[in-house]
Amino acid sequence: MLESRLFKILYYLLDKGYATAPELASRFEVSVRTIYRDIDALSSAGIPIYTETGRKGGVRLLGDFVLDKIIMSRQEKQEILSALQGLSSISGESKEDTLEKLSAFFHIHSVNWLEADFSRWGVESQDNSKFQLLKTAVIHNRCLKILYADSYGKTTKRTIQPLKLFYKSRDWYLKAFCQTKQGFRLFKISRILKWELLEEQFTPVAFPETMDAQSDTCRQITLSFPKEIAYRVYDEFDIDQIQLQKDGSLVVSAQMPEDDWLTGFLLSFGTQVEIIEPLSLKNTVTEKVLEMYKKYKP
Repeated sequence: MLESRLFKILYYLLDKGYATAPELASRFEVSVRTIYRDIDALSSAGIPIYTETGRKGGVRLLGDFVLDKIIMSRQEKQEILSALQGLSSISGESKEDTLEKLSAFFHIHSVNWLEADFSRWGVESQDNSKFQLLKTAVIHNRCLKILYADSYGKTTKRTIQPLKLFYKSRDWYLKAFCQTKQGFRLFKISRILKWELLEEQFTPVAFPETMDAQSDTCRQITLSFPKEIAYRVYDEFDIDQIQLQKDGSLVVSAQMPEDDWLTGFLLSFGTQVEIIEPLSLKNTVTEKVLEMYKKYKP
């Protein structure tokens, strides 16, 4: 407990610059006398910590003090390097110099464990540059003008305030406030067909948590698939959602949004899916199949 508090005091001072003894006592729920004993313990351990009296006095560290490498465990050092490697891959910006310096400082080899490419298979697209521009807009709070295709294929021009890039179920989305529609929206990045970074800036606000969960549209869905399509079932669903039957078929139970996306998703399996429940979803897919039949029949 003491060791944990000493490290917390140290990190707090590194972050804030200085603090009064009563402030530290209140934050760590101990007496002022205990804080002074902690300061003595840190000083005895070689940490350049000192106190100043007077109106602007307090507990301080020497200005050039940095955490010595022995304070972190090998696992913590490796996690820092791994996180930086992942950030470098996703951001598209080279951080080789930083990685090299930290690896040398920690005496740990940095493993190149992640590579991210946001372009789609088989095409030379602008997906990577789009992602970088969206990241810039989010970080610098700059508005975007986009051309967006909704789930019905209808395109609309929007001016949006991008708040956060969001990865969910194998797809990237952009959480944003839409100035055009005057409401929060979740934009699928692959459906952003055109994009322009504007000079206009905005003050970011929190994206509603209820829109993250989408609890109002999710239903319990039960599906059955023949064994011949098992490879795709394991691609699309988590193993905990799949029950393997004696005949090799697979039954899937999952919470999914009952909307146009789900209808299109199920139709992509053709005749190799059976909707067990709910009945409303069966009826919706049946109606869509009948529409397609009427459209394409000779």
